[in-house]
Formats: sequence, C-alpha cells, structure tokens
Amino acid sequence: MKPTVEAFFDEDTFTFSYVVTDPDSDSAAIVDPVLDFDPASGELSTHSAQRLVDHVEQSGLKVQWILDTHVHADHLSAARYLKERLGGRMGIGDRVTRVQEVFGDMFNAEADFARDGSQFDHLFGDGERATLGGLEFRVMHTPGHTPACITYVFDGFAFVGDTLFMPDYGTARTDFPGGDARILYASIQRILGLPPDTVLCLCHDYLPEGRSEYHWRTTVAEERDHNVHVGGGVTEDDFVRFRESRDRELAAPRLLLPSVQFNMRGAQLPPAEGNGVHYFKIPVRQR
Repeated sequence: MKPTVEAFFDEDTFTFSYVVTDPDSDSAAIVDPVLDFDPASGELSTHSAQRLVDHVEQSGLKVQWILDTHVHADHLSAARYLKERLGGRMGIGDRVTRVQEVFGDMFNAEADFARDGSQFDHLFGDGERATLGGLEFRVMHTPGHTPACITYVFDGFAFVGDTLFMPDYGTARTDFPGGDARILYASIQRILGLPPDTVLCLCHDYLPEGRSEYHWRTTVAEERDHNVHVGGGVTEDDFVRFRESRDRELAAPRLLLPSVQFNMRGAQLPPAEGNGVHYFKIPVRQR
C-alpha cells in the first residue's frame, strides 16, 4: 500500500517538509522539518514546525519517525523540537559521523561533542528496511552533495533530499566538505533506477526563469528525460565538468554556518557558555 504524503513549504529557506502517513494505522513520519532562525537577531522560532504539529494533531496521527535526509546546510532542522512535541524517533544516515568529524574540527567543537551519531535515535545503513505502521520503506545512500545524504524509498515515493531538484533546475551542489560531483552522479543514477512512475519528493524548489510556482514533486521518468543537468543521457564526465564549474560560481547558503553547527548536534544548540547564552561560531579566514 502507498502512503499518503502532505507537503509543507517554508519560503524563507525554499524547503519542503513532509508528513508521510500509513492510512491504515495513522502512523506518520515527518521528513526534513524546518526550525526558523533569523541570523540578524539570533532568534529561533517554530512557525514552520507548528504547521506540522497542527496537521498531526488535527489529523489524529501518531508520529513514529522524524527523518532528515542529511545534515542540512541551508536550514536548521526542527527534528528535536517535533520529537519533544509529538514523540517519534529521530533518524538520519549512518555516515553522519563523517560530517560530524569534519565539521567538529572545522568549528573546534566542545571536547565532549560526540562524533558517533549518538544524538540521533537511529542511524540508517544503506539498504536498510524499516516500517511505518504497516508500511515498509528502505534507505539508499545517495552521497555526493554531502557524504551522508540518503533517500527514503516508500511504495511509489522517494524522498531525495537535496540530491535532485525539479527538472528545470537540476542537481545539488557538491562543493561542501566531503561533496563530490562524480559520487553525486552515481547516486543520481541509483535514484533514476527506481520505477519510472516513482514520485520524487524534493527538499527544495527554486524558481528558474519562466516559472512562477513552487513544486514539490516530480517523477523518475521526468528527471531521466528532462533534468537540465543529467537528463537525456548526459555522461558522467560531462556532468562532473559542468557541476564543478558551476559550483565555483555559487555563493555560500545564507544559513550555512548556524545550520551545520545545529544539525550536526542532532538539532541542538551548542552548549551554553558561562553566561547561560548559546553561541554559533563564525570561522574567520584572512586573505
């Protein structure tokens, strides 16, 4: 049986979050939820996450999983907040430990910062199968954007994170630490090996010239034929040359530094300092 899927869009970060439900049991999974953060004021808020809470409570759903596709670099995850409000287990790919190692060093994290993924309730391995009520889903490692990206595959649906965008927008950047264009190409081929009518649920959408509406879904067939970066039989070498060239021109995401520090800790702030205040660090590089 196929799940039901409800999409929620946060326009500030161009992020889609999802509530995935087993209709027979009303068990639900929440995928890639957003916690609002204003970098100018340092203020956290829960407007986006509250829409998910309201939907779950009004629909009488029982949250079993809160799933992130990777350690996001463009928004803060609301996974822990939702776990506290609604219950459920926080899940992410087991290669999150690689991300914690790299960024733990980059931000000179506190001495007791765990780099073993223990901030999460479950670390999914490649090919692992799990259940949502009476439904089964499986996990595919789809690295390249980051080393720890995964795709959650249900009957008829796949939640692909940042790996793919709408066909008219293309593919994920690969210039973050541990990213790799050649690995991303291989991951995309795994996704495009799913049945052609599989609905791909995207983590983000942006508006390329000529389009005025945001979209959360496409299909394997549409991506195979029309994706502007990899569709129509683009070769691996051609993709790598294009992707690496394009990435050199991209600016850093607006919320990169706070997002990574928060998300690598399992959607938690760095420990408060002696004055009781939490701080995000900004590494300074001199040219």
